[in-house]
Amino acid sequence: MRAMRATVFGLALLGLAGCSGDGRLRDLSNPPGGPEEFAIVPNKPLQTPPSFAELPPPAPGRANRTDLTPGADAVAALGGDPSRLTAAGIPASDAALVATASRFGVPDNIRALVAAEDAEFRRGKARFTNLRIVRVDRYNQAYRSQSLDAFEAHRRYRAAGARTPSAPPELR
Repeated sequence: MRAMRATVFGLALLGLAGCSGDGRLRDLSNPPGGPEEFAIVPNKPLQTPPSFAELPPPAPGRANRTDLTPGADAVAALGGDPSRLTAAGIPASDAALVATASRFGVPDNIRALVAAEDAEFRRGKARFTNLRIVRVDRYNQAYRSQSLDAFEAHRRYRAAGARTPSAPPELR
């Protein structure tokens, strides 16, 4: 009987240990060190021109054959036509959309500005979060007030008479 209790207790501890997980998937902290995975772009291979006499003179600031073009490369890899991209990387068919979205101006440092505002928002939401006994999902904790309940939105649209696609049953 004692061996059975010990076995059950050991299995329970093993099961609880399996639930621990790393929890870093939605951890909003930026771990120090390490490379930025999305900043690594492979170089294009060097090309030898048919004739060195036909090469244009070097011009600082102008593109060359081995310059990286990740936008055009991605369009080509997905089966698109990279020549349809404009110099700014915006397809001509989307020019009106971009013009409307940026009609009030777009700051040059928009990424840094949004990152600073997000850090300030999370800092304001992080009061007393270190006083937790168990690990919590910081992402959901910080952005809970901004989350959208898809099933509630679906019910509201249907009640208003809008045609909506079918939805899977709500799990509660």
